[in-house]
Amino acid sequence: MGSVESQQRVLSGMRPTGRLHLGHYHGVLKNWVKLQYEFECFFFVADWHALTTHYDEPQAIEQHVWDMVVDWLAAGVNPGSATLFIQSRIPEHAELHLLLSMITPLGWLERVPTYKDQQESLRHKDLATYGFLGYPLLQSADILAYRAGQVPVGADQVSHVEITREVARRFNHLYGREPNFEEQAEAAIIKMGKKNARLYRSLRRRFLEQGDEEALETARALLKEQQNVSLGDRERLYGYIEGGGKVILPEPQELLTPAAKMPGLDGRKMSKSYNNTIGLREEPDQVVTKIRTMQTDPQRVRRSDPGEPEKCPVWDLHKIYSDSTTQDWVEQGCRSAGIGCIECKQPVIDAILAELKPVHDRAAEYENNPDLVRSIIDEGCEEARDAARDTLDEVRKAMGLVYR
Repeated sequence: MGSVESQQRVLSGMRPTGRLHLGHYHGVLKNWVKLQYEFECFFFVADWHALTTHYDEPQAIEQHVWDMVVDWLAAGVNPGSATLFIQSRIPEHAELHLLLSMITPLGWLERVPTYKDQQESLRHKDLATYGFLGYPLLQSADILAYRAGQVPVGADQVSHVEITREVARRFNHLYGREPNFEEQAEAAIIKMGKKNARLYRSLRRRFLEQGDEEALETARALLKEQQNVSLGDRERLYGYIEGGGKVILPEPQELLTPAAKMPGLDGRKMSKSYNNTIGLREEPDQVVTKIRTMQTDPQRVRRSDPGEPEKCPVWDLHKIYSDSTTQDWVEQGCRSAGIGCIECKQPVIDAILAELKPVHDRAAEYENNPDLVRSIIDEGCEEARDAARDTLDEVRKAMGLVYR
């Protein structure tokens, strides 16, 4: 699989933390639902990653995994369009992590920003472990095992994709050099036919001499169209454009997800640790009670007191769920005391219930049929394992670990 095809492959994972809430839905799942129809998507439960910080709480993991998968399916992630699997059921992730650890400098891991941040925020835990230091490399192995070209991340996770690119580059530099690489690449160019060979050579020269990124993209697209070039030769020619060796592990790019800071019931970011969430499968009457009892502008003690929307957590929900007409109605009504807080909350209640209704409908099908959920995951694990196996065959060969 060459670097152009890899651009069509997306990989993303989530740690199993149990049932999901609207913050997860707006931050990740809505994006997954969109991506699954645009790319070849692999979505996985990062259960090994859960152990890097919660190794002392294994008893909760299994239930958390199934709860989370049901929420994915309920949110509209479609097993017919995306591959859903559990990380620990694909041993190739662990093998690739081990093999990459042989070539990854310690300093690269120590300088990943989230390493220091998480140690700081989880100070009550002993995170001076080998697994915690290596978790960015395990993430790199997750991505590279599928040769995924695109990784949807928020701005705070970009450093993880960057280290993955560095690891892939180092790997290709160390192991992509076959004996007689250049002769083989030149022989492969001839197989493209005169016209294409001439075009490939001129694009390669433009990229190597002028760093012309457009020439690089055009050359990759040209290779993708070649019918009479074998997969191995195509791999060689991808690497040869850049003056390097064979591209065994393509470098992934981050696919920046729009920042979705879903406000919680108290105005802070929605998070289980703040206990301010609305769950995706929460009963409608629970949702109504939670929003009705939300704190509002503390200045509005009585119905007749004017308020200030900017000081009210309900206003943050209006910004997400209400159109401009409703928002104008809220701003004028609140500041003039023309509407009461209960009235102001009603459009938010209606909008959230409407958003959760299809989620509840889909969830019912899966909650009543755990075997269906397990068979979706079994099938996904098989597909994922096939893809990861292909990569590992190449990696072992490149590292001299194939014994016949």
